[in-house]
Amino acid sequence: MWCAPKLHAPIFRFPFVTCLHLCVALMVGLLLPGCGAEEESKESPKPSAFVATAPTYLETGDLSTLKSRGYLRVLSPPHASVEHLPRQGFPHDLEEELLESLASSLDLKLARVIVNGLNELIPFLLEGKGDLIAANFTVTPERKTQIGFSVPVTIVREQLVTRQSDETLSKPGDLKGRTIVVLRSSSFWDTALGLQKKYPSIQVQEAPAHLDLEQILDGVARGDFDVTVADSNLVGAVLTYRSDLKPAFDLTEDRPVAWGVRPDSPALLAALNTFLTEAKLAHSRPSVSSEDLAGIKKHGVLRVLTRNNPATYFLWRGELLGFEYELAQHFAKTHKLRVEMVVPPTREDLIPWLLEGKGDVIAASMTISSEREAQGVAFSRPYFKASEIVVTRADEPDDRLKRPEDLAGRTFVVRRSSSYWQTLEALKGQGIALTLEAAPEDFETEEIIAKVATGEYDLTVADSHLLDIELTWREDIRAAFPVSDPKPHGWAVRVSNPELRDAINQYMKKEYRGLFYNITVKKYFKNPHTIRTHVKFRASRTGELSPYDALVRQYADQFGFDWRLVVAQMYQESRFNPDARSWAGAVGLMQVLPRTAKSIGFHDVRTPEDGIHAGVKYLDWVRDRFDPELPVEDRMWFTLAAYNAGHGHVRDARRLARKLGLNPNRWFGNVEKAILLLSKRKYARQARHGYCRGAEPVKYVREIKRRYEAYLQVKDL
Repeated sequence: MWCAPKLHAPIFRFPFVTCLHLCVALMVGLLLPGCGAEEESKESPKPSAFVATAPTYLETGDLSTLKSRGYLRVLSPPHASVEHLPRQGFPHDLEEELLESLASSLDLKLARVIVNGLNELIPFLLEGKGDLIAANFTVTPERKTQIGFSVPVTIVREQLVTRQSDETLSKPGDLKGRTIVVLRSSSFWDTALGLQKKYPSIQVQEAPAHLDLEQILDGVARGDFDVTVADSNLVGAVLTYRSDLKPAFDLTEDRPVAWGVRPDSPALLAALNTFLTEAKLAHSRPSVSSEDLAGIKKHGVLRVLTRNNPATYFLWRGELLGFEYELAQHFAKTHKLRVEMVVPPTREDLIPWLLEGKGDVIAASMTISSEREAQGVAFSRPYFKASEIVVTRADEPDDRLKRPEDLAGRTFVVRRSSSYWQTLEALKGQGIALTLEAAPEDFETEEIIAKVATGEYDLTVADSHLLDIELTWREDIRAAFPVSDPKPHGWAVRVSNPELRDAINQYMKKEYRGLFYNITVKKYFKNPHTIRTHVKFRASRTGELSPYDALVRQYADQFGFDWRLVVAQMYQESRFNPDARSWAGAVGLMQVLPRTAKSIGFHDVRTPEDGIHAGVKYLDWVRDRFDPELPVEDRMWFTLAAYNAGHGHVRDARRLARKLGLNPNRWFGNVEKAILLLSKRKYARQARHGYCRGAEPVKYVREIKRRYEAYLQVKDL
């Protein structure tokens, strides 16, 4: 989710993502319930294996010395801490999975050491500021003279990347007169210089050092840069969610990507090689596979087909969340498997992808039905039941829709592939003269509900638990009445995988209605947002804005913020309640996640002083991720939106704004319009960070701005 912060020294940081080990959004819940003024589940999302903090020291010893220290310090460039929605094959995700397994096998704690850029990785390693370079690091002849390398983590080719519309490049000679933009500290620089030597008219331009590769790719896509170079594994991952770029051709033969160690660390290098050899042999798995549980366990990976939406799988402030995601993680853990989430383009693709072997199980809030079983899948025992509810606008009179007969003459819009379609067809068969229209198959239920709210659609139907989520944040719709009894939901597997189905059934039998299950259901579907009590606070005659004005002034001054803006944000986050806890575990006056707090040096943010200090420090960290050249006020609005939704969603929205002809450097009327579109499947599937309930950060920023402007009018402040 994010660009690089200001860094002047190595920072031991807990990464803000667990990605396959990787805004959604929003403080008032990217999509779920809310900002956190009420007590919720004490159970927090699965943490990364990287520790929050580690002692800062210089150490150049070998493995035995590292074990006495207890840490394996992994050197990474700034983008390694960038949050994103995991996608199959993303290099950072795969590398982080391996690092976690490595640390476990060596009985060491992982500590990430973030450096300013690629050029600092080797110097920091040799100076003893870190123990291992893991950064999708290409082995080059020059680097091999300085450090030792493990056996390959993967093999890549460097590729020339250009805009999708560029039809002029098919071979190196076509680059005459073109400009290649790359980071000087990358291996791509030498490749570009080699091309320039062969074709002198080629220009090689150094990319600004503060940019990461995806930002350079953004520059190519919008025409700010001509062409660039990237590793094939990253190019392949990026092209899974964006269509404005393409690889023109390979620039190199196969090159190894490996982990780097100090040249005088033979024991560590031997341990890495043994681990990687075993891990790659054990976990290598074809992208298409129909193996049953035994084969899945052999590779250690469970591929879960799902959807990127608020009921299944999404990113919120760098945390991977979702009811189906958490159940899948919990199930996989019982079988010592890691989870790989696979999101097909549409719901209609879920079963075909399963049957084609692109995934092992569908966990996507799917109703068990004979029609789906006839397609060749077997369902698990039910783990959830939901009624199908008629959804209408909030201003529809209560007495107009009470029973099925009242639906005569009304028009419903639902996906043809959904169970809702069959339910409504059955009502028509009973003589109720309703009209049934098919929604686009790539529309999620919440998108259809949004069109009902605006009047574009008349009525729709939604599962009760999905409607519960919508009602936690919007007041322009309401539930009319159920048109079905509660229907069972289950996970789907191939009929040819009875072992996997039996294992899922045993898990569901044990966990259904158990502690973990009940906590997870409450977390996602039972937050009483619409009945939340809001404590109103008005400035007193003395000019006091909150009970914590003095503390806010102190830390706002320290980090360069207007203290009144921070007070306005604090009210939005917690209503000045220091004991506030969100549904996702964020705590305190500024609603900082405990893991985030630890990453910036705070172990308990429940006290007012630490809560405010941590919140303002984190706000400063978020602000540093935006271009300092941005207008001051817009940089602040972007910062608030990112604090709420995650930097990645704001970055996606800026990219989308540019595509739509909006100003990517202005929040109001521009990027805020774009972020609203990220809740729509058409745009979310092309976004690095996926689905985002854009209405939440839009509301968040506007309400803080409105409250801040009111505070400015209070005299004697």
